[in-house]
Amino acid sequence: MRLFRQIFCLKNLISLMGLIRDLQVQIETCRLPRGGWACGSSSRAAIETTCYALMALRNREQSARDHAIDLLLRTQNPDGSWPAFDGDDQEGCWTTALATIALGFVGLPSEILQKPIGWLLDNKGREGHWLWRWKFQTIDRAVQFDPAKFGWPWFPGTVSWVIPTAFSVIALKQWFPCCQTDEVTNRIQLGMEMLRDRACPQGGWNAGNGIVLGAALKPHIDATSIALLGVSDEADATATKGLRWVRQACVDCSSAYSVSWSTLALLRYGDSNLNRCVANLHRALYTHSSVSSVEALSLAVIAINAVQERANPFWVGNVK
Repeated sequence: MRLFRQIFCLKNLISLMGLIRDLQVQIETCRLPRGGWACGSSSRAAIETTCYALMALRNREQSARDHAIDLLLRTQNPDGSWPAFDGDDQEGCWTTALATIALGFVGLPSEILQKPIGWLLDNKGREGHWLWRWKFQTIDRAVQFDPAKFGWPWFPGTVSWVIPTAFSVIALKQWFPCCQTDEVTNRIQLGMEMLRDRACPQGGWNAGNGIVLGAALKPHIDATSIALLGVSDEADATATKGLRWVRQACVDCSSAYSVSWSTLALLRYGDSNLNRCVANLHRALYTHSSVSSVEALSLAVIAINAVQERANPFWVGNVK
C-alpha cells in the first residue's frame, strides 16, 4: 500500500510538471517582438501581464526571463514608478508595486528596488490629504469607510482601492528586512487597517468599499484573495471572515484566473480546503482548453509552483 501511494504521488508530480511546462510554453509563445506581454489583443506590452509572465517563467530558460526583465527596466519611469502600458506617460501607477514584487522575485538586487519603494512610500490615496478626509467625514457620506485609514490608488490623485493597496503592502513587507524604518512600518500598518476597514460585511472584499449608500456590496474572489495576501495575519478577525468566504466561493468557480488567486490565498493561511481548490484549478485548466489569457495561464503556473513549494512571489511574513 505504501509503495502504491508513492507511485501514485510520483505520477501526479510528473503530470503536474508536464502541465506547468505546457502552460509556460503557451505563455512564451505570446511574447511580443519588443519584449513583454500584452493584455488581450493589444500590441503594447502591459506591465501587469508582463509581471505575471515573469513570475511564471522564473525557472525557465534565461532568455525568456531576460526579455521580461529588460521590458520592465526599459519602461520604468525616472522616479522609479511604472506606467500601466509600454509607451504611457511617466506619471506612474499601481503597477509599480507589482513590478517591484516581480523583480524582487527573480532576484534583482535591492539597490534597483529602492526607487520604486520610495515612490510607493510617497504615494497615497486622495483621502490621505486632510481636506479630502474632512470631505468624506462631513459631506460625502455615500460610501461608508474611515478616510483616516488610507492606502494606495490605481493612479495618483485618486482614492485608495483594495487591490493596489494589497499589492503595495506586499511589496513593502517583502522590502522590510532591507529597510526596517518607522516610515515603512507605518505605511504597512496603515494599509492593512485600510483593507480591514473596506471589507464587505459578509466577509471578503470587492474592488473598493464594502458598503455604498447603505447597501452591502458583494465580494469578489480576486479582490478577496489578493487582500488576504496583503493582510496575511492568521489571528486577524477580518482575514478569518474573508478566508471563510473565499473558501466557499472558490468551490463552484470555473475561472482559472480566480481559482489561482484563491489557491494562493488558501496556501498562505494553510487552509484545509487547499487541496480541493487545487483540484478545481486543474479541472478549470483541463476542461476549458480555450484558456488563452496570459494572465490566467501565468497565475495558474504561479499557484501550482507555490503549492509544490517551488517558489511563491507573494509570500510575506508578518511585520510587527
